[in-house]
Amino acid sequence: MRISRLSPFFKLKEINWFIVSIMSLIAFIGFAMMVSAGNGSFSPWASQQLLKFVVAFCLMIIVAITPMRVLMEYAYIVYGFGILVLIGVAIAGHTGMGAQRWLKLGGLNLQPSEFMKLAVILALARYFHQLHPEEIRRPAFLIPPALLIIIPAALILKEPNMGTAIIVMTVGATMCFLAGVPWRYFIGLAISGVASAPLIWHFMHDYQKRRVITFLDPSQDPLGAGYNILQSMIAIGSGGFFGKGYLQGSQNQLNFLPEKHTDFIFTMVAEELGFLGSVILLGLYAVLLASGMTVALRSRSTFGTMVAGGVTAMLFVHIVINCGMVMGMLPVVGVPLPLMSYGGSIMVSAVLAVGLLLNVYVHRDQQPSRLTPRL
Repeated sequence: MRISRLSPFFKLKEINWFIVSIMSLIAFIGFAMMVSAGNGSFSPWASQQLLKFVVAFCLMIIVAITPMRVLMEYAYIVYGFGILVLIGVAIAGHTGMGAQRWLKLGGLNLQPSEFMKLAVILALARYFHQLHPEEIRRPAFLIPPALLIIIPAALILKEPNMGTAIIVMTVGATMCFLAGVPWRYFIGLAISGVASAPLIWHFMHDYQKRRVITFLDPSQDPLGAGYNILQSMIAIGSGGFFGKGYLQGSQNQLNFLPEKHTDFIFTMVAEELGFLGSVILLGLYAVLLASGMTVALRSRSTFGTMVAGGVTAMLFVHIVINCGMVMGMLPVVGVPLPLMSYGGSIMVSAVLAVGLLLNVYVHRDQQPSRLTPRL
């Protein structure tokens, strides 16, 4: 019996399992590092993270086979719901480590800002899908996407969560660029950003200012604000080319390395697996990103191209900021490494992002009768 192209079984067959394999391999490297962080034990971190990955994997498959028109039709609703949740976090969110970023739902701690990044991608993709190329060049038509980016970024910045706010703004700007927004607007935005730097500094929290100062000179406070980055740099440098060996990282096993299973998990890779292991991990990420751009270019619809481009940009910015900060090349802003760092919200949001990428691949040849083709 012939299976319809619209059936879920056909779509399962159409999923790009190469992308799924690369994503899963990166995640399992993360599980291995969490076992190392637990001194060779699968608990407490690896076991919990594996369970979250399995749940996220099932959700990813559902997202991948969902009709693309459904994603487009509900994009604004998802965005609006995300904004309401962020407002709820600002009013009654759970406070931890000096920031009000979480919502408690039963025994779960959710960080809505992680999922808001996906909502922004879907909303911007729908907006630009509906525009004619000539309209994108008119200033009046750029006000809605600017608001779609600024509103969640401001709410996230208020938590405060500067790292995620930066990612939202960077991904939004990237999608505007992919949509064809003229260069002059980005140049003007960059000039405005530089000019407003003193004002931004004035409104930054004290701990954020300390992070910038620590980035410029970690040795100023080696036992305080500079401790994390100094220990991270020591661990990375001590790994050498081949690393100290799995479960043999002294900075990790002796607990000199703070937040080793979350934001600084790449440091563990560098110490235990060395330069070679780090390059292999970054190579896997590069393959995933290249696959994402390939999916974006192959999609026949503007919506699909924008979603795939936005997801790829989100993953890229996460990787660059995280690796840059643990190596002392960027200020520490609390950005996790996708698919690697411990945390339910970041794991689920990263896997769902891959699900959106798979959805675009499955529906890459969708006919114009169902979705307007890319112009």
